[in-house]
Amino acid sequence: MDLISPSSGLIFWQLFGFLALLFILVKFAWKPMLAALEERESSIENALKSAELARNEMANLKAENEKLLAEARLERDAILAKAQEASNKMIEEAKEEAGKQGAQLIENAKAVIETEKKAALAEVKTQVAVLTLEVAEKLLRKNLSDDKAQKELVDEFVKDLKLN
Repeated sequence: MDLISPSSGLIFWQLFGFLALLFILVKFAWKPMLAALEERESSIENALKSAELARNEMANLKAENEKLLAEARLERDAILAKAQEASNKMIEEAKEEAGKQGAQLIENAKAVIETEKKAALAEVKTQVAVLTLEVAEKLLRKNLSDDKAQKELVDEFVKDLKLN
């Protein structure tokens, strides 16, 4: 029963040992433990602040990237519009040039046709003149005094005409 009801000497020595241990702990261990806890709390707080700053910076970078992407899309659309406009202009110019060249070819063809027509008419006139001269020459060679000779001459001309 000694353990259930301790004596006053045991209580004194236990209290003395406890207070001595408490003094030693307070003197040598309490301050370093509190300092380590404060340092750990400070490092955790700094890490949280850094994480918050990093999150804010990432949000800013994301917004800036979105803005740059939107600007790039606008610039791309503008470049595509300019390219389409230039393409349409080039096509239109090519059509106009082709139309001009076609008109020029038609004018040249008309001029060639007109030249050939004039040459053909000149040739026809020359042939008519030659035929006229041949007829006049034949008429002069023949003696047109009698009707029989005139009739023969006309028949001969008709035969010549059928051959030509």
